[in-house]
Amino acid sequence: MGKEGEELTEQETAIYDRQIRVWGVDAQRRYSKSHIFVSGLKGTVVEFCKNIVLAGVGSLTLNDDRFVAEELLSANFLVPPDENITRGKSLAELCCESLKDFNPMVSVSVEKGDLANFDVEFFQKFDAVVISCCSLLTKKSVNAKCRKLPRRVAFYHVECRDSCGEIFVDLQNYSYSKEAIAVPWRSLPKRMTKLYFAMRVIERFEVLERCNPGDTCADDLPNVLKLRKELCEAQCINESQIPDSLLERLLASEHEFPPVCAIVGGVLVQEVIKAISGKGDPLKNIFFFDATDGKGIIEDISNVNS
Repeated sequence: MGKEGEELTEQETAIYDRQIRVWGVDAQRRYSKSHIFVSGLKGTVVEFCKNIVLAGVGSLTLNDDRFVAEELLSANFLVPPDENITRGKSLAELCCESLKDFNPMVSVSVEKGDLANFDVEFFQKFDAVVISCCSLLTKKSVNAKCRKLPRRVAFYHVECRDSCGEIFVDLQNYSYSKEAIAVPWRSLPKRMTKLYFAMRVIERFEVLERCNPGDTCADDLPNVLKLRKELCEAQCINESQIPDSLLERLLASEHEFPPVCAIVGGVLVQEVIKAISGKGDPLKNIFFFDATDGKGIIEDISNVNS
């Protein structure tokens, strides 16, 4: 937990001078004493980690026991290309070593283990939890554990598919719609972005197929279209809200797009800093980005009755 009474050191004040000029010394002090947990080190989360460390967070804990594979390197600039260095080390361990060089004043560490198995008390020591690359069941479970804690722990889930990205935010004591992804579709705003519906269809498909985000491929499209039809009928919305072409794009992506990771990761950093520093209005409660039109969209469904 951040220690509100501690003052910034002379070294911190000098290094973070420009930030202090923007959001003030009190906000920087809270941020410099905060602790963040991150799980799932794909490109967007790696971009987030780099920026959050450069901005001078108190500590960053990384969780990702996967070993290096080619498909994980397309947008992960923290992993060195030398196989002699990467051999036998997890993504979290490799990213940890690189991040320490970005800002030696920040404590960066690794927490091994399956994200789904961490208990409620584990998350007590963090001010913000950011997760990616996990199943819908794990996402909902971690979100629920954060909500059970006696103090507010900001929860974020981020996912990028092809040239599209999504950020889900739960700040608890702000106005929100509980488990926003479960809100009946017919109750959503009439001009809700098509990305919301497409993401939910693929998410549901992954649950049914018991696979993780990114394990789908173009061959899954016929079954996904069948599922789309079933969901649209059950939710009383027109299938045109979820175009075939959009679902095909999201399914067929084999690699991350670094520019999209940079944009979505940058937005995520801003939101976490807002929540910790108390400066600026946070987004409510889902952010979408699509590189095909370059638009970032915030969907506020906080007043929707589920």
